Amino acid sequence: MQHLFPALLGLLAVPAALVAGEFTIDFSKPNGLIRPLHGVNMGPLCYRGMVDLTDFHRQLKLPLTRLHDVVWVNYDAVDVSTIFREFRNDPTRSDSYDFAATDDYIASIVKTGSPIIYRLGESIEHTARKYRVHPPQDFGKWADVCLHIIDHYNEGWADGFRHNIRYWEIWNEPENQPAMWTGSDEEYFQLYEVTAKAIKERWPDLKVGGPSLGYTGEFEGDGFKPGEFLLRFLRRCREHHVPLDFFSWHRYAKDPSELARRAAAIRRVLDDEGFAKTESHLNEWNYLPNDDWRPLMKEGQGLLREQCAAEMTGPKGAAYAAWALMSLQDAPLDAANFYTAEIQMFGMFNIHGTPHKNFYAFKAFRTLIDTPRRVKTPPCQAGAIALCAGLDEGNTHAAVLLSNFNTQDGDTGLTPSQLPWSGPTKYDLYVVDADRDLQLAGQGTLGPNGRLQINELKPPAVVLVNLSPQ
Repeated sequence: MQHLFPALLGLLAVPAALVAGEFTIDFSKPNGLIRPLHGVNMGPLCYRGMVDLTDFHRQLKLPLTRLHDVVWVNYDAVDVSTIFREFRNDPTRSDSYDFAATDDYIASIVKTGSPIIYRLGESIEHTARKYRVHPPQDFGKWADVCLHIIDHYNEGWADGFRHNIRYWEIWNEPENQPAMWTGSDEEYFQLYEVTAKAIKERWPDLKVGGPSLGYTGEFEGDGFKPGEFLLRFLRRCREHHVPLDFFSWHRYAKDPSELARRAAAIRRVLDDEGFAKTESHLNEWNYLPNDDWRPLMKEGQGLLREQCAAEMTGPKGAAYAAWALMSLQDAPLDAANFYTAEIQMFGMFNIHGTPHKNFYAFKAFRTLIDTPRRVKTPPCQAGAIALCAGLDEGNTHAAVLLSNFNTQDGDTGLTPSQLPWSGPTKYDLYVVDADRDLQLAGQGTLGPNGRLQINELKPPAVVLVNLSPQ
């Protein structure tokens, strides 16, 4: 039975007045830690070896890299069908597998220091003919293949590794038919059940999950109506005692405040359906101008798609990303993965390996995490400037991150108070906007009243303010 959630959820989306503001931050008021929710999809190797983004990935110190839609050497990596190429083969024999390309791809991620979430399944197919997104011929055999893939990367089987990959996701967007799954819903439920139980029986400490849903439901007024697939999947897991350590889902939207609002709704669904201990992973998200997928589909190719991609990755996409990462700090969410940290039209880089503006938004957020002790700031509200602030462990450095996605005015006053040092305070101000890529735009000493006038936050823009003793 589908249902609507209380009006409290709707309050999260009530927009504030579209004006910039005065912000006073009391650095004596702790608010937990700044959470590293800046995970991504895809590793640093791309374009058949012509582009290597390792240095950029290292700069972000990524908390989690998800493997899905990998384009490495002719697409022949990560997907089950690219490793176990002939399903008629014996899954217990090491010579039935071709691990080479995936070994190299995963090794590149390990070198960046990022943990991995490995999606067991296939990448999306936008082609008229579907090649690999069919239900396996034998679910038990497919699960056995997955066990051997895990064995290779975690236990050293078949000249493998001990990467200690903790998260294993079963398929991606099975409701997205036929681009991601040509079978029935029931067939996916069976595949998930057989595979999840096999993994947990062999390795109880690993985390298994899915289904990486693209469609989770709709807000209706002040409530949320979960999608039918979501509810059926959860109830199948509950009734059949199927492991679900993490529930993964996706959201692309024009409003960055919608991500936290949806995270709260999905957490409520999980709790109501008996999965209070199941982690919630938003493992694909990005800015979607006008909530319109058409420019990104086949029929949108050409100038329309080019313009849409430029907006997604440009100053507005950067402001969106920073806004979202700050708003998700208070959301009931355990992990998040931006789509993507690669060179695709959704990505942080162009085909030449040059960073887009959204990369610099992520870099600004990562710099903020160097001051991990979060302090209280006004809550993020739709239509208003978002901000987050923190202190370092030694009380010698503070930082404030601000994002103006769509307010009408960018003139902002910032007054830090109760900083943990005496004497004058030095500031350095960095900006991401149409003209600057997290470049130093101003520095000086705060005046006697401690107020800093910020004129560089005209939308769309991101501003990072570093504070330290003079």
